[in-house]
Amino acid sequence: MSTDVTSSKPPLRVLISGAGIAGPTLAWFLAKTGARVTVVEKSPSILPHGQNVDIQGSARVVIAKMGLTDRVRECNTTEKGTRFIDPEGRPFALFPVKKGSSASLTSEYEILRGDLAALLYQATKDHPSVDYLFGTPIKEVVSNDADRVEVRLSNGEVRDFDLLVAADGQWSKVRKQCFPPASVEVVDKGMYAVYWTIPRLPGDNDWWNIYQALGSRLITLRPDPHGTIRAMFTFMPRGETQKQAWREASRGDRKTRASLVKTELAGAGWQAQRLVDALDQAPDFYFQAVQQIKMARWSSARVVCLGDAAYAPTPLTGMGTSLAIVGAYVLAGELSKLAAGEDPSRALDAYERAFRPFVEETQKLPFFVPSIAHPVTAWQRRLFRAFAASVARIAAIPWVLSRLHHDDDEDFPLPRYPRFEDREEGFASSAGK
Repeated sequence: MSTDVTSSKPPLRVLISGAGIAGPTLAWFLAKTGARVTVVEKSPSILPHGQNVDIQGSARVVIAKMGLTDRVRECNTTEKGTRFIDPEGRPFALFPVKKGSSASLTSEYEILRGDLAALLYQATKDHPSVDYLFGTPIKEVVSNDADRVEVRLSNGEVRDFDLLVAADGQWSKVRKQCFPPASVEVVDKGMYAVYWTIPRLPGDNDWWNIYQALGSRLITLRPDPHGTIRAMFTFMPRGETQKQAWREASRGDRKTRASLVKTELAGAGWQAQRLVDALDQAPDFYFQAVQQIKMARWSSARVVCLGDAAYAPTPLTGMGTSLAIVGAYVLAGELSKLAAGEDPSRALDAYERAFRPFVEETQKLPFFVPSIAHPVTAWQRRLFRAFAASVARIAAIPWVLSRLHHDDDEDFPLPRYPRFEDREEGFASSAGK
């Protein structure tokens, strides 16, 4: 029996919910298998906003298979490295980017999430087997059984597919409809992260500047390639009153959230007031409770979860984007092994069996994260500064640097799928347009 889905049998019809990172990556590889792919997205277009993400280990190999490595490098945020600073803005621990080394929190593959999403969209939008429907999310999953999955879109259209992929983020609406609440564990890390873009000033530099205010507050500024600065404020509420205020704000509108952020930034020092002054005019404002998603099982009949919808690791791991990219590759690869017309369940089981151990290992965080970076008192901050400065000095020693050399190693051994080994001429050419 043939194992090629491109035989005379009608191609696999796949609906992907979400045009972020995981969705378009999956669409790219599925198109190579001969599948017919539709991507629906609630936003009217690819959103240009988003903070820094980086591409780690095996995800870099996947990006190379897509022919996008040069484009990713061209969209680099220009960040020179990471430095911790005191209230006067003076650095006390520097971690410059070193090619092929993991001695910095900044990656040589640093890119804005919006820029990466745009690259992936450009690489797939003109392929004859891929259709995008913007401003048209799934309103309802009508049925999901052994034969097909049927959905009603927001425009009222009802369509059926062989497979539905929930790649619509950490709070996936598709997942909510298709999986019982008891099968989804939300692991709260006790931290909130707020992001927005502010104007760049002449005195700004191209480092990731990290400032620890007291009271469990952290402020960072990062450069971008668009002439602005990406600001982030993270906070760990202490006591039930603070925790309740942040929980309520997370359910409120932008005005409510911004008001709370301004209150908490008051008196934080360094450039806190600058962030407050720019907040109301910011074109973007993202308010996030830092939480992990862990599912008992990633698939149900003909619905499967991918990326943050299945296994959000939190920004604390630095691996959310990489898991989305590699997960998309593995899912598409296992689907490519199906016989024509075969039920996708075998591929969905193989995807989870191959990738779940790596995901679960990635989601593990030391008990002191993220509290170690959010000192409450002055002595805790002094202790962290001494520790960070010592690490920076050690990491700068040449023989230590050589041991930190990673040379783009695969952190997850990528399965080899014959359909993906030879890149078709011109497939990714639209990525440069």
